[in-house]
Amino acid sequence: MQKDGWRRHQVSIGIGVFAIIIIMLGWIETVQPGGFKFADITGGIVTFDTLVRVGILTIVVVGLNLLMGHAGQISLGQAGFYAIGAYVSAIMTTRAVNRGINVFFPGAVPQDWWWWPWLMILAGMVITGTIAYLIGKPILRLKGHYLAMGTLGVGLIIYILFREGSTFTGAFDGIASVPRLAIGSFEIWPRERYYFLVWAVALTVMWLSLNLVNSRVGRALRAIEGSELAAQTMGVDIEKFKLQVFVLSTVFASIAGSLYAHYQTLVNPAPFGFVGSLDLVIMAALGGLASIWGAPFGVAIIFVIKEVLRTRLHDFLHGAGGEHEIIVFGALLVLIMIFMPKGLSYGVTRAVAWFGEQWLARRGDGEDIESQVGQVA
Repeated sequence: MQKDGWRRHQVSIGIGVFAIIIIMLGWIETVQPGGFKFADITGGIVTFDTLVRVGILTIVVVGLNLLMGHAGQISLGQAGFYAIGAYVSAIMTTRAVNRGINVFFPGAVPQDWWWWPWLMILAGMVITGTIAYLIGKPILRLKGHYLAMGTLGVGLIIYILFREGSTFTGAFDGIASVPRLAIGSFEIWPRERYYFLVWAVALTVMWLSLNLVNSRVGRALRAIEGSELAAQTMGVDIEKFKLQVFVLSTVFASIAGSLYAHYQTLVNPAPFGFVGSLDLVIMAALGGLASIWGAPFGVAIIFVIKEVLRTRLHDFLHGAGGEHEIIVFGALLVLIMIFMPKGLSYGVTRAVAWFGEQWLARRGDGEDIESQVGQVA
């Protein structure tokens, strides 16, 4: 009974512990006890700005984990849906507020409509989900490399549309002066306030996804990932479930895009091209495709590696430049995937289990703890 109770509540307990860590880090940056800032913990390598960006991309990567790790559907165009959320929020909170878009409403939105940006976040979710639904019905019939190429094409089309959108999307320059989010007269800024908003959303998305994975739907998705033919034989409506998880993953990306737009206050096409989609897939793979918990760690490790290479590589290699950073970054990714092919979350928990078994063996206790530790991943 106790074991079953733990399994029922482990998602809430895990999210609660993670939330405490997030709150403590935010408290350090906000209060700065004794003049101590978050950046002092990492020697300035990782800043508080990085934590906010990790939270935003965690939302996208959780959706990718559901789609790729649990449903087995490859997507190389997720940055395109990330872009839709960002551009809907940017366009509808700058163009509408400043000049009005008569197609939708007769005049400009008043500046004091604080709830308008929140409404546009919801609008971005609906628009993104609708586009994903219309695209997903035909494209998810593809399999393997053909599906990867199809999603890549969708992502590139979205990227090009925003890049070539003339004054409406700002073309290469993008859209500036995106307003900060607010609740009434309370503006969710400076960065410390926005940090708590971003991570509240990220933790909510993780909690929902973990519960989904542990539900009947999650079991159906894992059956599809294992064998679509076998799942269909068992009565699983594979087309319905694949489409639903695809739409859900793009809605998560849209939320993250809107949060990015209001954090950056500038949206341009640069982060949303093929490289952006590839980075998201790498983050998901490093954290562990089949692990929701791996999402924040996969995102964080990419940020940390890039920042360390940018700031410290020249200390080890005299005259090192951008091309050396790319070479070393690629080599590190290869090494990580060789030694931890199922991702950091799985590899770390297995390593902890192994060391635990060695410690217990030295104490003469033969209890196997690997199954206990493995539940965390």
